[in-house]
Amino acid sequence: MTQAALDMYDYHVWANKTMLGRLKELPREVYRQQVQSVLPSVSFAMAHIYIVDSTWLSILSGTDMREAIAAANEVKEQAEAASIEELEAMMMELSERYKAFFKRQDSMERTIVLDNPYAGVCEKSLSEIVLQVVNHATYHRGNVTAMLRQMGHASTMTEYALYWYAK
Repeated sequence: MTQAALDMYDYHVWANKTMLGRLKELPREVYRQQVQSVLPSVSFAMAHIYIVDSTWLSILSGTDMREAIAAANEVKEQAEAASIEELEAMMMELSERYKAFFKRQDSMERTIVLDNPYAGVCEKSLSEIVLQVVNHATYHRGNVTAMLRQMGHASTMTEYALYWYAK
């Protein structure tokens, strides 16, 4: 599972970069345009992916989940205010921090206790948490695709199978 989880993380970085690349091709106002959807705007969705990714890295690095969630509010303001290019740079920097974290691990199968204030306590391996990070963002990139279509714009394909051929 370790290598599969790390490969999925590389896919996640590629998919975020691919989506941001598409967003940069569209008229600037599309990024922040309010839309009646699951999330209020494309910019909100992309910032949300970054915020949650950042929160999970904090948890993986040993921060208590409650503290990490509380600290996410500090990251939230910066991410939501960022331009596409600024958010892309933030995401790339965060992905480098993730990769450095992965290199420091003796085993991605090591478990940690997650004390979620909304759902309770459970134990998960680092690799399972990485899959959660990837899955969460995949869901929201799908939201972005739907919002773009709703606004009359095509999205871009970020499917995992396409990634196999793109790399």
